[in-house]
Amino acid sequence: MGKIILRLDRVMADRKMSLNELSEKVGVSNVNLSKIKTGKISAVRFSTLEAICEALDCQPGDILEYDKN
Repeated sequence: MGKIILRLDRVMADRKMSLNELSEKVGVSNVNLSKIKTGKISAVRFSTLEAICEALDCQPGDILEYDKN
């Protein structure tokens, strides 16, 4: 069975946005965003994903990747 890989750190680096700045724009705590960034979560609310995509001007596919292996 495959797994979902979170690429939030890469997109944030491309946009030169810090965790604190993203947290302020999205309205999600640094701790929760850090968990998303490091992949230490089991679920993400669509509303959170939408807010992240809005703040980073990206698509969900830029942040989420499916690995079959």
